[in-house]
Amino acid sequence: MNNMILVAGATGDLGGRLCKHLIKNGASVRALVREESNQEKINELLKLGVEVIAVRFEDETGLVSACKGVSCVVSVLAGLREVIVTAQSQLLQAAVQAGVPRFIPSDFCTDFTQLQQGENRNFDLRKEFQSVLETSNIRATSVFNGAFAYVLQYDIPLLDTKAKTITYYSEKADWQIDFTTIEDTAAFTAYAALDDDAPRFLRIAGFQISPNELAVLAGRIFGEHFELKEQGTLEQFSAYIQKLRTENPDGEKQLYPQWQQMQYLYSMFAAHHHILDNNRYTGLSWQAAETTLHEINNNKIAQNGTGI
Repeated sequence: MNNMILVAGATGDLGGRLCKHLIKNGASVRALVREESNQEKINELLKLGVEVIAVRFEDETGLVSACKGVSCVVSVLAGLREVIVTAQSQLLQAAVQAGVPRFIPSDFCTDFTQLQQGENRNFDLRKEFQSVLETSNIRATSVFNGAFAYVLQYDIPLLDTKAKTITYYSEKADWQIDFTTIEDTAAFTAYAALDDDAPRFLRIAGFQISPNELAVLAGRIFGEHFELKEQGTLEQFSAYIQKLRTENPDGEKQLYPQWQQMQYLYSMFAAHHHILDNNRYTGLSWQAAETTLHEINNNKIAQNGTGI
């Protein structure tokens, strides 16, 4: 079958990089974009040689037409229920009607199959769509990449370069946390989209690092001592998050309210990838933790004239 890959969400960072890697690997790429999508982003896709189709997800006929002749649909859509559940379900139904054999959902995160319902709102939406996907007549592959490595630049409690602290929970100072850059996730997913034998789940991590290891590495790269701080148990953290969520009902309409950001941190310590599929495809290189922290330090020097 012709390797025509349809990418939904191609104007985003991950989607754009995915298109580049697919084309580099010899695939034909068709991108679904919304009619109101950024024209500059669309022009970038066109320059790459991507076939761009503007469509409304409510337009079943248009979606089915866009899926004709496609060997795999890859969704890199981001949003709340109307996107992750509703729009992806519309796309899935169109793919099945068009005879597309494979579907990769927008599951680019920690392996949420290890988490309980309610522990991460955004992951719960992906679980809801997973239940729809599992009953459809199509072969699915989910790519779990852990946390995107760029979150470390935002002085989250796990790596706070301002307070010079490394926070962890439940005596998990040696817990290995999964991180992958967007670039490496895109490169791997491009291979997976072209792999007709890809399994239901693929788990990757550009690097796995514990709070203990992160403290040592941060101290060496930033030239400052980082203090390890145990911040109670995961159960206590979960209860605190739930309290914030209850007090902030408007956050249910936001993609990343404060309590949802905390749920992502919670997930880092509640689940990790015990077996990695990093070596399934050849020709991939993975950005290491050291490189990631060097980039963070260099960015801070560029912004402030000095490091932390």
